[in-house]
Amino acid sequence: MPAFADVLVVPPGNRNVEQPPVPGASVRRTKGTKTSFDRKYEKVRDLLANDHELVSKIKAVARAYGIDPIHIVGAIVGEHTYNVDAYDRLQTYYVKAASYAGESFRFAYNGESVDSFVARPQFAACETKKDSYGLWTCREEVWEAKFRGKTVDGTSFPDNRFSAVFFQPFYAGQTFGLGQVNPLTALMLSDLVHQVSGYDRLDEKDAGAVYRAIMEPDISLAFVAASIRKSIDDYKSIAGMDISHNPGVTATLYNVGNSRQRAAALAARNQGGATVWPEENYYGWLVNDKLDELKALL
Repeated sequence: MPAFADVLVVPPGNRNVEQPPVPGASVRRTKGTKTSFDRKYEKVRDLLANDHELVSKIKAVARAYGIDPIHIVGAIVGEHTYNVDAYDRLQTYYVKAASYAGESFRFAYNGESVDSFVARPQFAACETKKDSYGLWTCREEVWEAKFRGKTVDGTSFPDNRFSAVFFQPFYAGQTFGLGQVNPLTALMLSDLVHQVSGYDRLDEKDAGAVYRAIMEPDISLAFVAASIRKSIDDYKSIAGMDISHNPGVTATLYNVGNSRQRAAALAARNQGGATVWPEENYYGWLVNDKLDELKALL
């Protein structure tokens, strides 16, 4: 890991004057439910404004993970503006979580469970990783390098993300709960959440427990905070940049994932001496654009 004499503080605000394009899938999904991004934004903003219990929980979990609560608010607002509709109140998320508690499913592709898949020799080097973040990040990188879009041992694997192929048994792209946490992300963050919040460690062999964790609002908030904490730490240690004062950047990383790889790519771009700042995407742009309004919720 590189050592930086000076960590650069990423300036607040958006680098792009206009909002970057919203992906077509998000546009189609929103049109299909006969609503608009503006209305969805207003709905989740009003949910936060009227649910003092939820805001108190956001503040508490932010303190536990050493981050500003505005980062958690930004992640929730972005998800419920562009990916899903907000429920009217926090209690509805608990009811929705309970509906999954009795479900039985597993993480697999084409009949092969993920625990069997990652026992293949291509993943042997990952077994030296001592924590869940390092372990599952390594496995994701092996998938990208050796399996994605390739035929291996007679099996053809899709040209798609590891999380979409093995970790979404309902349909690709589906995430769940208040924080819309992906099951693979939850497995990556399991050790940190256990350490800070005391929740049980997750196991890929027990898909039901993973889904219950990311559906249950209190536990889901811990995973949201842990994800943001990791993004901030990755950018500081790998790219020498402090993104903790720019909620649009942390929201962008919450949306796109892979903070470790993205921090490394940014570090490579900055090797020449010029300073290239991380940029927000459409999702993070909204958070920075509405920042004063969102801070008022806290």
